[in-house]
Amino acid sequence: MSKIYIKYGVLIAIGLILYFVITKVLGLHKYPVLSAANGVIYGAGILMALKKSKENKTKFKYQKGFQVGFMSGAIATLIFTAFMALNMYQIDTEFARNILDTWSLEYESGTFIILISMVLMGVSTSLVLTLAFMQLLKDSWNTPDGNRNQPIK
Repeated sequence: MSKIYIKYGVLIAIGLILYFVITKVLGLHKYPVLSAANGVIYGAGILMALKKSKENKTKFKYQKGFQVGFMSGAIATLIFTAFMALNMYQIDTEFARNILDTWSLEYESGTFIILISMVLMGVSTSLVLTLAFMQLLKDSWNTPDGNRNQPIK
C-alpha cells in the first residue's frame, strides 16, 4: 500500500510543479488566485490513488483508503513545498517579494510564512478531498435483500 501513495504522491507533485512552471513561463505565477487549480491536480491524483487501492482489494476498508488518499496528498505537499523553497530562496527570489508586497510583510520572515501556508493548504486540501472521495468509494453497509437494520414487525 505504501507503494501506491508514494507513487501517486510523486505524480501529484510532478503535476503541481509542471503547472507552476507553465504559469511561470506564461508570466501568471504572480497571481495567487491561480493556485486554486492545484486542488484539481490534488483531486485527480488522490482519486486515482484511491481507485487503484480499491481495485487491489477484495474488501476496501475505510481506514486504509483514507490512509492512501491522505498520504498521497501529504507526500505531494512535501515534495512541492521543497521545490518551491528551492525556487523562492535560490532561483527566483523576486517571486516571494512580489507575493509579499500584497501581504505587507517583511521579506525575511515572509518567505517562510509562504512555505508554511503552502504546507497547511496542501495538507488541508488532501484531508478534505480524501474525506469527500471516501464517501463515494467506501463499501455500503446496505444488504442486497434489504432486511438488515429493519424494525421487526
